[in-house]
Order: sequence, then C-alpha cells, then structure tokens
Amino acid sequence: MNTAAETPEQQARNFRLLLIGCIGVVYGDIGTSPLYAFKEAAHHLTGGGFNPVEIYGILSLIIWSLILIVTIKYVLFLLRADNRGEGGTLALMAMVKKNLLKVSPKYSGFVFLAGIFGAALFYGDSAITPAISVLSAVEGLNLVTPAFEKWVLPISLIILTALFATQRGGTEKISKYFGPVMLVWFITLGVLGLYWMVKNPSIFLTFNPYYAVYFLATHGVIGLTVLGSVFLAVTGAEALYTDLGHFGRKPIQRAWFFLVFPALVFNYLGQGAMVLITQGAIENPFYLMVPESLLVPFVILATTATIIASQAVITGAYSLTQQAIQLGLLPRLEIKHTSANNHGQIYLPKINTLLFFAVVLLCLVFQNSSNLAAAYG
Repeated sequence: MNTAAETPEQQARNFRLLLIGCIGVVYGDIGTSPLYAFKEAAHHLTGGGFNPVEIYGILSLIIWSLILIVTIKYVLFLLRADNRGEGGTLALMAMVKKNLLKVSPKYSGFVFLAGIFGAALFYGDSAITPAISVLSAVEGLNLVTPAFEKWVLPISLIILTALFATQRGGTEKISKYFGPVMLVWFITLGVLGLYWMVKNPSIFLTFNPYYAVYFLATHGVIGLTVLGSVFLAVTGAEALYTDLGHFGRKPIQRAWFFLVFPALVFNYLGQGAMVLITQGAIENPFYLMVPESLLVPFVILATTATIIASQAVITGAYSLTQQAIQLGLLPRLEIKHTSANNHGQIYLPKINTLLFFAVVLLCLVFQNSSNLAAAYG
C-alpha cells in the first residue's frame, strides 16, 4: 500500500491496528512471564526464610533486567539495527557480516557462529515457552481445589496438542483477537499490581539498584541461582527484534513504553508487596493476588494469554527457519503460505512437528513449571 496516498485519518487507523497487533504478537511471551518469574526466583530463598531486603533485591534485579536488557538494549538500540527492514538474530548476523567484509573479514567466522548460537537459543525458547507458560497458567487450578493437581499436566498437554494441531490452518482468522485479549491481559496485570502496591508503598524502594547489587554480593551461589530465574522475566525480548519487519519500530516502542513495561513493573511490584503483607504467600504469588471469587475466570484469561504467547514464539520459529533457508544455513523445507493477504504468515510442517514433540517431552520430563524454570535458569 502506498502510504503517501493515505489520508492522516487512514494513517492513524493503520498505526492503531499495528499497535494492537504487536501487543498480541510481539509481547505475548514476555507478557506472561509474571506467572512464574518472581515465584521461581523467590522459591530459592524459602528454605531459610526471607526478609524484606531479599524481596527488594529480587524485584530490583527483575526491574533493572527489564530496563537494561529490554528497554535499553532492544527497544532503544537494536530496533534501529534493521537489515532492509527485517530484524532478528540471523538478520543482524547478515548485516554485520556484510559490513565486516568491507573492513576486516577475519571476524566474519565469529559473527557467523554467534548468529547460529543465537538462533539455536531462540529455537530453545520456542520449545520452552509453550511448556512453561501453559503449565504455569493451568497450575492456577490448584488454588481452586487441590483435586485439580493431578489434572494439570493432562490438561496442559491437551491444550498444547490443540495449539500445534491448528497451526496448519494459519492464524489469520483468529490473530485479530490476539491484540484485544492481550490488551485486557496487560491492563489486568497493571490493576492487580497497583492494588497491592498501594497497600505497601515501601515496595517502590526496589527501583534503587543498590538492593540488586547488595543481594548478589551477599548471597553467593544462591544469588547466581536466583539471577538465572530472574532472566525468566525477559524471555521473549528477542521477539521485539524478530518481529521488526512485521510491525515496524514505532508501534513496538510505543506499546512497550505506554502499556507493556508499566503493566509488568506494576505486577511484579504488586507480587512483592503482597508477599511482604501476607508474610510468606510465596507458593504462587501471581494467583494469590487475585480475589478468590475471580480466580477461575482469571485462570481462563491467563491460559488464553499463554496460548497467544506460545503462538507468537511458534510463528517466530517459522520465520527464523525461513531466514535460515534463504541464507543457506538449513536445507530446503516445505513452506506453506496460510494467508492470501499477508505474505509473512507461513507454516512449516516439519518444524511444527519437531517443536510439538520437544514441548511434549519437556512437559513429561519436568512435570511442572517450577522444575522447568529451574532447568531454564
């Protein structure tokens, strides 16, 4: 479409559509990390108890990870480093190699290996994210009644099987609902967090990086273990860069600054405030923030959000594979276009099958989100 011929009203409407779309696709993964990131980081301290300074330290690590890794590294810098409008690890590798060959080709081998390693990590994230996200969401049923505990894994496997089975039909018809659902999700995250933050304003101390540094300096090996779990809070950051070609830099940046980042920070701070107020409600702090009467509908909303998050990384794996084939890094694979209007919507049967078996294997081996989070960290 020729944007020069569009009226200002049409341009504004198209921008809003891109904004809503990127909320659903780009931020699905990182948007569901509050389900498990703080819980898993804090679990490492429960053996010997914990104090407010430790909670401040963990939350400070999470907040500054979001600021340094996501906001500064990805949103402000990497989004400007596009390869003909495309982003992602392999796009960055191709761009750097092209420029290095003009200056000093001796480093091109290192850049190539770094690109392959980054792509491999993204494939790993594409398998881990659906498993840990859906398991974490469905585990909220345990708070409704302990009788659901034995059904968490079967229900999760049924949801994941349905998710991968529907890939062959494409996501064009349902993707228009992703953005509005995730918009409701982020608003709910922020409101829940704000409710508990107001009850304990001292939680704002976690913005002081001193608590993060002090925590790492005084907890030795435990501090490094906690840091591994803290990085669960930034899973999905690569999606910001990978989907650059689909949505453009400005919608991704504005969605982060005006909605996603505040909602995530509010929710993490709310979880910490709730734990301090209740003196140890750390078994599942995310769901314990929710009023008991709203728990079941909230589990349904969380499960829907994790399905959308899983769809985002699966689609990202398809796009990454297509880039790898074009660069000659992978043999030719069958690529099916699932949309008559959007060239970027593709389906790779072999990648879908491999991812499905990887996700199921992770669920069966680790059984629950806590075990999987420990392995991820």
